[in-house]
Amino acid sequence: MEAQREVPMSGDPVVQPLGDSKCQTSKEEEEEPAGDSAPAETALGTEVEGASVDGLWELPVEPAERRPECARCSRPQKVCLCPFLPVDPLHISTHLYIIQHPAEENKVLRTVPLLAACLPQDKCKVKIGRRFSEDRDPELSAVCRNSGTLILYPGAEAANLEDFILESPIYPSSIIIIDGTWSQAKDIFFKNSLFRLPKQVQLKTSIPSQYVIRMQPTNSCLSTLECAAVALSILEKNTYIQEILFRPLQALCSFQLQHGAQIRPSKEHLLKNGLYLKPLPKNKRKLRKMELLMRSVKI
Repeated sequence: MEAQREVPMSGDPVVQPLGDSKCQTSKEEEEEPAGDSAPAETALGTEVEGASVDGLWELPVEPAERRPECARCSRPQKVCLCPFLPVDPLHISTHLYIIQHPAEENKVLRTVPLLAACLPQDKCKVKIGRRFSEDRDPELSAVCRNSGTLILYPGAEAANLEDFILESPIYPSSIIIIDGTWSQAKDIFFKNSLFRLPKQVQLKTSIPSQYVIRMQPTNSCLSTLECAAVALSILEKNTYIQEILFRPLQALCSFQLQHGAQIRPSKEHLLKNGLYLKPLPKNKRKLRKMELLMRSVKI
């Protein structure tokens, strides 16, 4: 909504900005030839204007105050989602490690804090960064070298999680999930040799994403919270876990939609239905990806 202009009432002084003000001169001054006085007036006006701009830097700047956050769900207290969290953390035996890209840490509508609030602290650990090594994080290195650890990342070499646990002689004890955009997740996965050590798995599911306020690349993409919910339900053999973990995410999206947010279909849906309004990329690799999305080819 555009802000309404305040119309000055009669009798109120009208104040004009200094740079745009027009001096009223006497008739004699108006008829006086410019001569040498014009540069002096221009220089004076520039000095005054420069002085007024310089004065702005001396004005005190008040630091922006963050809204008080809930200690459990990390949401602003006025929109706390704790009523939608389980009273007690879910009892699980699987250790969950979230590798979070630094850009995700300060996003307002991130899902990882909601996920962590539902699980025991000793079972859910969030590691923030782009590069990991044995020297930087010995704990994560040990987890990656453990034969019972899985990493959830789709690809040609990834086994379906449900099939893998039926065939594996060692039942998985830990699972790693990367939190970030697809390009960020790809960068983390391929540029950290540690993440090539665990068995790579993917989810075989047709459930639509509940995270409807954020655009996904394809119709089958899920948020980090949803991936963790489905994976833990499979590993723990308990579908109730998925239901419980979905509740705060559904509440978050419902609240945002009630306050102006819009449902954002996937890029795949927009392309297929001719609704993608942005100009197509000039980069051939990106253009090829979009063509594959339109044909529902897995990329």
